[in-house]
Amino acid sequence: MKSLIERLRTRRLATVFVLLGTLSIAIVGGSFMAHGVRGQEKQNDSADATPLKVGNSSLPSNEFQSVFAKIAKQVGPAVVNINTQTLPKQSANRPNRRFHGRNVPNPQNPPGGDDDEQDQGGQGQGGQGGQGGGDQGQQGFQDFFNRFFGGQAPDQDDDGGQVRESLGSGFIVDSKGYIITNNHVVDKADKIYVKLSTDPDSQDLGRPARVIGTDKATDLAVIKIDAPSALPTVKLGNSDQVQVGDWVEAIGSPFALAQTVTAGIISAKNRTIEPGASGQFQHFLQTDAAINPGNSGGPLLNMAGEVIGVNTAIYTQSAGYQGIGFAMPSSTVVEIYNDLIAPGHKVVRGSIGIQFRQGLSGAVNRVYGFKNGVLVQQVQPNGPADKAGLKPGDIITTIDGRQIKDGDDLVSEIASRRPGSSIRLGFVRDGKPQDATVTIGDRDKVFADMGNAQQNQQPEEGGNPGETKLGIVVRDTPPEMATKLKHPGVVIQSVRTGSFGDLQGLEPGYVVIRINKQPTANRDQFNQVVSKLKIGDDVVFEIMDPRHPDLGINYVGGTLQ
Repeated sequence: MKSLIERLRTRRLATVFVLLGTLSIAIVGGSFMAHGVRGQEKQNDSADATPLKVGNSSLPSNEFQSVFAKIAKQVGPAVVNINTQTLPKQSANRPNRRFHGRNVPNPQNPPGGDDDEQDQGGQGQGGQGGQGGGDQGQQGFQDFFNRFFGGQAPDQDDDGGQVRESLGSGFIVDSKGYIITNNHVVDKADKIYVKLSTDPDSQDLGRPARVIGTDKATDLAVIKIDAPSALPTVKLGNSDQVQVGDWVEAIGSPFALAQTVTAGIISAKNRTIEPGASGQFQHFLQTDAAINPGNSGGPLLNMAGEVIGVNTAIYTQSAGYQGIGFAMPSSTVVEIYNDLIAPGHKVVRGSIGIQFRQGLSGAVNRVYGFKNGVLVQQVQPNGPADKAGLKPGDIITTIDGRQIKDGDDLVSEIASRRPGSSIRLGFVRDGKPQDATVTIGDRDKVFADMGNAQQNQQPEEGGNPGETKLGIVVRDTPPEMATKLKHPGVVIQSVRTGSFGDLQGLEPGYVVIRINKQPTANRDQFNQVVSKLKIGDDVVFEIMDPRHPDLGINYVGGTLQ
């Protein structure tokens, strides 16, 4: 009994000790947790934090930071917004707004032809010559269509009965109110308004302006506003002194955001962005300064705050800035401006009435024996060069003793001469150097005469009527091919680019079996049928492709022009 009582006491003591130990652990743990919370609360106490203050910035000396700001402040007042309105044909409803800009061609397009001091040949796609690009309000960049990237220009004449508003930029060059901008900013506009940087920011379009003169060849225009007092002006710099890598600054109104300043460098010079005759007077400065729709006509400035270019175009596949913009050099701008403010209000360029092919292969140069110069392809009858005795195949090498490097050099030199003046033209004919005195003609008149002569020129009788009238050369079909096709005809050997046959989709290798239901089983029959065709006749070809005789006869045709 005593032993049992001792055991119970021992167990009670053990239980008490366990309970006391557990309680002690709980007390220590609770104290630690409480201490931790109190520590965290003390750590989050921000009573010792110092409030921030906006102070005066103290920037390290940086030449470009101060120069960019100085230029923007100095030149900004002379940069203007240009608003234009094109009225609908019948009614005027709610306006649509476009931002002016210009895309550039896809370099994959084949080079076009150059007239007179350039070569003849194909042309680039039409449209954004259409020089403009922009945005119908904030709904889409319809003005900046990708004409040179496979797209087509929107129908600018289809205004839907609405007044079409367009936005661009420009800059004042004469305190009396004369402003330089792009031709595509004001082209076809019925009303033009100019808003100065000092004008109130309101819905008012600005001050009425009138066109003094335009030049499509360089995409430049001069407009004027009435100025009761002297206006701020910019200073024109010398673009010929610009070097690749020089810093530049652009000011304009992209997307109607007035007085927007961007900066970059000159990334290239003498850049021609449209091949052929359309680009022969456009040799741009290339820059990576951001140029967007609405910047067209604004200034590109050097670090002295001088205008060295007129922002004109961008290279884009997105209708916006992609790092490549183009500005017409100030050296060109000054010449064009002086012509446009003269009494005639037009640019007069010289011409000698020739055509040539630009970018000939090395093989042509080696066979004809010249490294520098221009190979004459065509001489306009009764034109200045024809009267001086030049002929196709002559190689023009010098003007007044100065070596001519290439077609661009020739274009620039001849176009700068005044009509009626004379030059001494050095050329090579059949390997022998010769020279002749040529009287410069008015380019517009020379090419008007050339166009009239080509329109009035009648196809020669006899010869090859297929080549003369249709632009195709044919030969008799080999017997085995005729057997395979089960239709006699003539095989097309070649198709002249831009000819009637080319426009109908004829290609070398096709077999023509009938024209206007008349059989053309051989060359004689073909020539007889073609010789009877006249301008205005409908001409239908029945053709087969020897590579796919199973496709049968295909019918193509059009009206002979």
